Amino acid sequence: MCSACGVPTHRPESGVTGTAAPRKFAALYNKDCRPYLIGTGLAMMADNIEHVITYWVLWEKFHSPALTGFEVISHWVPFLLFSVYFGGLADRHDCRRIIQAAQALFMAVSVAWGVLMVTGTLEVWNACVLLILHGCAGAIWGPGEQLMLHDFVGPTELPSAVRLNATFRSLGILFGPVVGSALLLGLGPVAGIFVNVAFYLPLTVFLFRTKFTGHTRDGGIIRRPRVGLMDSVRILKEISGNPTMVGMIILAGLGAFFVGASMQSSMPIFAQDLGAGSAGTAYGVLLFANGAGGVIGGILLEATGKIKPNVPAAVISTAIYGLSSLFFAMTASYPIAVALLVIGGVANLASMSIGQTVVQLLAKPEDRGRVIGVYSVSANGLRAGSGFTVGLLGSAVGVHWSLGISAAALTVGTGIAGWYSLGSRRARQLHQVTD
Repeated sequence: MCSACGVPTHRPESGVTGTAAPRKFAALYNKDCRPYLIGTGLAMMADNIEHVITYWVLWEKFHSPALTGFEVISHWVPFLLFSVYFGGLADRHDCRRIIQAAQALFMAVSVAWGVLMVTGTLEVWNACVLLILHGCAGAIWGPGEQLMLHDFVGPTELPSAVRLNATFRSLGILFGPVVGSALLLGLGPVAGIFVNVAFYLPLTVFLFRTKFTGHTRDGGIIRRPRVGLMDSVRILKEISGNPTMVGMIILAGLGAFFVGASMQSSMPIFAQDLGAGSAGTAYGVLLFANGAGGVIGGILLEATGKIKPNVPAAVISTAIYGLSSLFFAMTASYPIAVALLVIGGVANLASMSIGQTVVQLLAKPEDRGRVIGVYSVSANGLRAGSGFTVGLLGSAVGVHWSLGISAAALTVGTGIAGWYSLGSRRARQLHQVTD
């Protein structure tokens, strides 16, 4: 049975062999992967701490809705424009150094924020530059991060590593606002942003100590051609010939484009409309439920081992994410809204981790970084579009209606993508049998 798609008659394109089921929480037993996951969680927490502090400072200083919108756009557009290129860099170079470069850029941006704040020289233009650089650091980090996971554990335990990596990232997203608020209130924005630099250090230091480069299992770094337009076209053509990979990339893009980051930015409105006592408390609980769903989902998937990384599981989990978002937009009950956010968080983590795993398993070793880059364009870059599907549409018809329409479109699109991927794959298998 193919470990990537779960179809007994399908042979994996990447040459993955071995069907023994890995043990639960397998990646945590790996002495190299375990500190990497912890460092990733801390770095993601630092990413979100910076958002908490800088977004508050920018609003207090400029009161600019346009700048607030730019904060979201600048974070995701670098993924959209440069992920394939950064994936090519991960294919050609030591991923440890690429990730360290991204972490160094994160730290430099935090320090720059602190200097501008303490000197009173923060202006809109330099804030925009720092926001763009922060987004670029995240885009640089992504492909190399995934190649390191594959290198640490190999194909058999890769589903566990991807799920747990997503879980630790969710923990960082969950606790980032909590720690960021504590630093903001306890130390102030200047001291808080400088302290934040320390949370990037564990991952950076660990990468000096590990022997894995992201290419060790593939025989080391192979000198590959530089990333160019024609090379990107070649990768896209190869991906287009694999309906399983196309399906995973489309599913990721649908979730990113139609819901993406817009639900979190719209949460204050939902908290106020649901009217559960204090608006501030209601807002905090809704945010916590949204993040907790991802953590709970990762733990459940690892503990049960019931959901395999295949196309049907990805389709079902993405559809559940769309339906839970739709019902969240429609409900007037605060407890039901909280429950739906948790369910949506579980389903979203399942969908993203399955897609990421399948794409890695089916990619050729020499092109894995570029293929991950294409997936990142869809899964992360298209999140910038959610500002239009929910944000701008919400200004015209209301946030409840805009999220409901977008979630319905996500659910319908998921059904179409699943039908295409599964139907095309069965047709190809039938053709192989008749030949």
